[in-house]
Amino acid sequence: MTTEQRPPSVDLVIRRVTVLAGTRRPVAAYPDLPVDDPGRPEPVDFLHDHAIGVVGADIAWIKPDGEVSTADLETARVIDAPGRIAMPGMINTHSHSSMTYFRGSAEDVPTASWFNDHIWPMEVNLTERDVSLGARLAVAEMLLAGVTTVADHYFSMEQIAAAIDEGGMRAVLAETFFSSQGAAGLDRSAAFAAEWNGRADGRITTMLGPHAVYTVDDADLVRTADTARSIGVRSHVHASETMHQTESSLARRGVTPIQVLHDTGMLDAGALIAHGTGIVESDLAWLTPYSDRVGVACCAKVYQKHTHTTTPIRLLHDAGITVGIGTDGCASHNTLDMFESVRTMALVQKSDARDATWMPSSHSLDLLTRQSAAAIGREHDLGALRPGFKADIVLIDPRKPHLQPMNDLAAALVLSVRSSDVETVIVDGRVVVDGGRLVGVDLDPLMVEMNERLPGLTDRSHGTTIQTYAP
Repeated sequence: MTTEQRPPSVDLVIRRVTVLAGTRRPVAAYPDLPVDDPGRPEPVDFLHDHAIGVVGADIAWIKPDGEVSTADLETARVIDAPGRIAMPGMINTHSHSSMTYFRGSAEDVPTASWFNDHIWPMEVNLTERDVSLGARLAVAEMLLAGVTTVADHYFSMEQIAAAIDEGGMRAVLAETFFSSQGAAGLDRSAAFAAEWNGRADGRITTMLGPHAVYTVDDADLVRTADTARSIGVRSHVHASETMHQTESSLARRGVTPIQVLHDTGMLDAGALIAHGTGIVESDLAWLTPYSDRVGVACCAKVYQKHTHTTTPIRLLHDAGITVGIGTDGCASHNTLDMFESVRTMALVQKSDARDATWMPSSHSLDLLTRQSAAAIGREHDLGALRPGFKADIVLIDPRKPHLQPMNDLAAALVLSVRSSDVETVIVDGRVVVDGGRLVGVDLDPLMVEMNERLPGLTDRSHGTTIQTYAP
């Protein structure tokens, strides 16, 4: 082999790990099979005692550890992690990162009061500095918990983009706008999407950010869809967040929020739909023609907290609609912990369906990995550990009392693993969490400044609000 023909030198080798290589979408109606039926689909591939080779930002190879050669190790940094579990970096498909500032600030209140009396009056106080600080804390929290990508939807998005870039994270960012802002809202969102798409060595991509079907009018949604097509991005939008929203839309307009997205061209242009707990069976007629470019983000803990119905994953699953997992913002979810999110989703789905065979851990992992990647349009290079995919890798330490003995690895990852079990996090081939600690980051000054600024930020005595919640 000539020098020109040699494969590139490996930069990083992770040795002696159990690799969650990927998942395969379960077949429809699998709950009808008995649990011990040999025909029951098992969509999880675990490769025991394997090694992962990384070149630059990409996975170059995955092979049995015994096949790792001296040549593989010549130029590489070696992470020897015997018995650790290597899984794809998790993708938070819906969040508002800078709302870390409002963690625990609006508890035990109904949804309308949560918006109108608490969150939106406080968000009036946000400065760009506050957005920056809140986002930097969110990046730290997510990376430490094994979340390597976030689909974020908020204001002052350039501040969040800078925090993502600085922290070495990956993100799909959308600048939020309302119709009450006039044409300037969409124009600002579009300008951000065009300018930042592909920035940070490709770790930042973008979407447009219409807030919701009830805060952005139809004309602006049509304009959003047209703009998204011209830029070549999708849109991230709240729709059918609750069953009340769906019922209200039907009573006032004779159409569901999902039909509004269809009729305005939003689905055709591509959409990440936040929540969708009010999606009904008739909505499938609008969604299924665009299943290749539409996903729904489920944030199950939030729905429990606000007493909403949950995302109808079974309905969407059997129709071929992608569902990813998200946290929403800390004001409603309290944490940015995706293990907490997927665990709540799995248990709520079983309870809601009254079917213990529905949403087994293997399917939950499919939502957490492959489907979350597909929901943001990245199923070709995220959501799995495979050659050619991005080297976004999380190592879990299973040597903990709450994870032993290990009877079922898939069940452990969904039902038992905690964010504190994350030992190493790699994004784009770069180690950003090592030994459970952020590399080169001191969070103390950040948290001190945030707490100093908190009283002014949470003050609601001014009597103003950024919007009124009246879906």
